[in-house]
Amino acid sequence: MKKVFYLKSCSTCVRILKALKLSSDFVLQDIKVDPITIEQLEHMQKLAGSYSALFSKRAKLYKEYDLKNQNLTEQDYKRYILDHYTFLSRPVILVNNNIFIGNSKKNIEALEAFIN
Repeated sequence: MKKVFYLKSCSTCVRILKALKLSSDFVLQDIKVDPITIEQLEHMQKLAGSYSALFSKRAKLYKEYDLKNQNLTEQDYKRYILDHYTFLSRPVILVNNNIFIGNSKKNIEALEAFIN
């Protein structure tokens, strides 16, 4: 499976996707329009090793909810990601049984090396 979970309204996601020039066999899922399912998130968690690895601490709601001062469990991370798309670190790109999470330069370079 080749799939990208992203936000169409996120300029960083759009820039990354444009730069990657992904082949047409990648399925794009705008998580604002088509929210991730429990099954999709659980699959991502198995590949990533934890829900916290998929969680974005840059989200505005992270600051608004004062989550940095709380002891979040894996189930908390899962619940927040399912409750609001902004908590998923984006983009999340699945290539068969490999996962690439977020927009760090190192992550995107690893993905480019993997798909090329």
